[in-house]
Amino acid sequence: MATSGSFRNVIKVTTHVLQEMKLKGEKIAMLTAYDYSFARILDSTGIDVILVGDSASNVMAGHSSTLPITLNEMIYHGSSVVRAVKRALVVVDLPFGTYQGNSKEALNSAIRIMKECGADAVKLEGGKEILESVDRILSAGIPVMGHLGLTPQSIHKFGTYVVRATQPDEAAKLVEDAHLLENAGCFAIVLEKIPARLGGQVTSELRIPIIGIGAGSDVDGQVLVLHDMLGITLEFSPRFLRRYHTLSEEIRGSVTSYINDVKNLDFPNEKEQY
Repeated sequence: MATSGSFRNVIKVTTHVLQEMKLKGEKIAMLTAYDYSFARILDSTGIDVILVGDSASNVMAGHSSTLPITLNEMIYHGSSVVRAVKRALVVVDLPFGTYQGNSKEALNSAIRIMKECGADAVKLEGGKEILESVDRILSAGIPVMGHLGLTPQSIHKFGTYVVRATQPDEAAKLVEDAHLLENAGCFAIVLEKIPARLGGQVTSELRIPIIGIGAGSDVDGQVLVLHDMLGITLEFSPRFLRRYHTLSEEIRGSVTSYINDVKNLDFPNEKEQY
């Protein structure tokens, strides 16, 4: 096994670097970001992958699902992140409706992401049903990250956010889809909210990196939504989420202090004036 942090001196994380990390047993750390300021902070920490997730629909725009966010909006968020990042691999989600059922539209959407954002890769949800889109995007030389298990863009199909692939038939389909995505040429796959045993099985069977979010500890890396793990948003509390901070309380405290200082004529003081 590699010692922790053996890839920290990499100047730029690429899909090849992620493959090497899997081979050498070093876990991959991935977080979401949607704007320049947060992305710059994340990149300075040595984070391996930054995902410009369609979860921006929830945490940035206040929608109840990822479905409403548009391609133009994802390009805006992606461009903001890319301008801040020097080291991390930047992956941008293709939003709902830009690749399902139409491989030509999928390619056009991916090309816009790469040209207008300057991203390193795109991510798509689904398995066998989106293979034609995956193939067409890969044929243009655009790296693709897959996403299986709980796929939020299909929430109306599932009708619930419960753990996926708990039954043998669905578990077998997930394993089959993972192999199909690998064989098609995907450089990595995200597994969301599935049994830990299944996450470990897929990781051991596939050569490409497997990134988990609620998929146990035997995968090659982990991803969380930044606003959730920092406690900026508090409404979402699944079992897989570890909150490393409660920034919402600190922000409220700081703003309350500011309000009081303004009201009490304590801000600005003599040193804070020209």
